[in-house]
Amino acid sequence: MQPTPAAQIYVSRRKQIRPDRPLLSVIVPVYNEEDVIRHFLEATRPVLEETGFPFEYVFIDDGSRDGTADILTEELANGLPGRLLGLSRNFGKEAALSAGLEAAKGGIAVIIDADLQDPPELIHQMIDGWRAGYDVVYGLRVDRTSDTLMKRSTAGMFYQVFNKLSNIDMPANAGDFRLIDRTVIDALLRLPERNRFMKGLFAWVGFPSMAVPYERPQRKAGTGKFNYWKLWNFALDGIAGFTTMPLRIWFYGGALVSLIAFTYALYLTLRVLFFGIDVPGYTSLMVAVLFFSGVQLLSIGMIGEYISRLFNETKQRPVYLLQDVIEGGPAKDGKPDVN
Repeated sequence: MQPTPAAQIYVSRRKQIRPDRPLLSVIVPVYNEEDVIRHFLEATRPVLEETGFPFEYVFIDDGSRDGTADILTEELANGLPGRLLGLSRNFGKEAALSAGLEAAKGGIAVIIDADLQDPPELIHQMIDGWRAGYDVVYGLRVDRTSDTLMKRSTAGMFYQVFNKLSNIDMPANAGDFRLIDRTVIDALLRLPERNRFMKGLFAWVGFPSMAVPYERPQRKAGTGKFNYWKLWNFALDGIAGFTTMPLRIWFYGGALVSLIAFTYALYLTLRVLFFGIDVPGYTSLMVAVLFFSGVQLLSIGMIGEYISRLFNETKQRPVYLLQDVIEGGPAKDGKPDVN
């Protein structure tokens, strides 16, 4: 979100105190990316060197079953700056991002996927936005023709529903690709919830933000890891994690149905008193029974979604578990800053 005129003073102050060459952490969650990871390194290293910043990679292996970890271990042994965090199993991308944020040492961090659908060249524009005083500079996908029509349509509906139901403003078509200041990283690390929906958390913490529009290309190699079932559950986690409005909707819906039922019962009672008893029709009875049964089951299911999240939170299990951390070379200095 763009800062309000009243908040512009903070952007101006940040612009004046930005360090010249902060350490840049590049947070990259990976899961079965052996086909694309070398392409990713070839594309990103020159860009990072051109920034003039010292930089490090923070790879989070989210339980890969292919040769992703082998390739990254080899690269780190050959001097690639940064580290590889090996999670004990597949915890999901949200948990992997949380691990990356905790492990990042930089004054600024760039979150980017390894599939190269987020162009590394945009990092230069993101740094310019950071130097201008913005704490969050996020990539805004203005062209998603690389995605299927179904995915584009459902994503658009999700953003509309989410922003209407929640009390935060999450930019539509903004993914995880973004640059964030250390202030934002520290704020995110203070959020302890287990059911983590990172796009919502990025929006919740606030801070002055700006968008960098771009057209999203096809994957460089490999295949995507999300299917529609996972995306549906992901969307459900996002809505349930940031608003209780569905519960309130069902409260008002239940009140409305109860009012209609009471009114109809009053009508039947008065009709019997004034016109005598008649035999109700089987069809209308079954329709009423099935309708109210469906409403009850749906409302119980909605309540169950929130109870299940309370159950997960009260167990206090960690968001992820590390099995190993493989260190590479020290943070590498980029070329002299020519900007």
